[in-house]
Amino acid sequence: MEEYIAGKHSVLEAIRSGRTIHKIWIADNAQKHHVNPILTEAKANGILVQTTPRRKLDQWVPNVQNQGVVAQIAAYDYATLDDILDYAKRKGEAPLIVILDEIEDPHNLGAILRTADCTGVHGVIIPKRRAVGLTATVSKISAGAVEYVPVAKVTNLVQTIDELKELGVWVAGADGSAEQTVFEFDLKIPLAIVIGNESKGIGRLVREHCDFLLKLPMMGSILSLNASVAASVLMYEALRQRLSSSSSG
Repeated sequence: MEEYIAGKHSVLEAIRSGRTIHKIWIADNAQKHHVNPILTEAKANGILVQTTPRRKLDQWVPNVQNQGVVAQIAAYDYATLDDILDYAKRKGEAPLIVILDEIEDPHNLGAILRTADCTGVHGVIIPKRRAVGLTATVSKISAGAVEYVPVAKVTNLVQTIDELKELGVWVAGADGSAEQTVFEFDLKIPLAIVIGNESKGIGRLVREHCDFLLKLPMMGSILSLNASVAASVLMYEALRQRLSSSSSG
């Protein structure tokens, strides 16, 4: 199975990460400053590049701003839970994992993956059903982070959470009804943070299997955040605590 990715950053990071790329298409009216780095990397890696009318690119990846660049790639290889934990172990770090409970908007998933890469998250877990997967839009919004952050797609989130707990990873759910704020909680421990669906939040069963529930303090009139924004705050607080711990140690 083959897929398309679009946009300068997505294609460039796909090349640099070593992903199998079958062909790259450049729009015949593409701006040179956008495509020259891609042409250089493609030539160095022996990847075929062809020019084509921009309207064809728009047809291949509709609803994605392709910047005049589209690549045909092998289907994404999803990671396993073991892959994510092994990655943390190789880095000598306490696992930091993000679990997404039925995130449906590809823009949210892409933004979460981008922040996950920036904050050193070891992997993201998504469910196989009722959730967005790794699409061209997700790749574009992630600015290529999809090539670096392991993503595991699991059949049952509750079972996965229980497995993580058995392996010594604590599970904290982000929930507005929680009594404890994220700033009061130790995020340096082996940790998986659960982010809920854009409208429904965390599902009942998933919430019941979390070790803790955390909330972000809200001071304004609008008492909720976009899922990707809330996830970003939590990931950066985890990074802040971990950096503070390492510098003081």
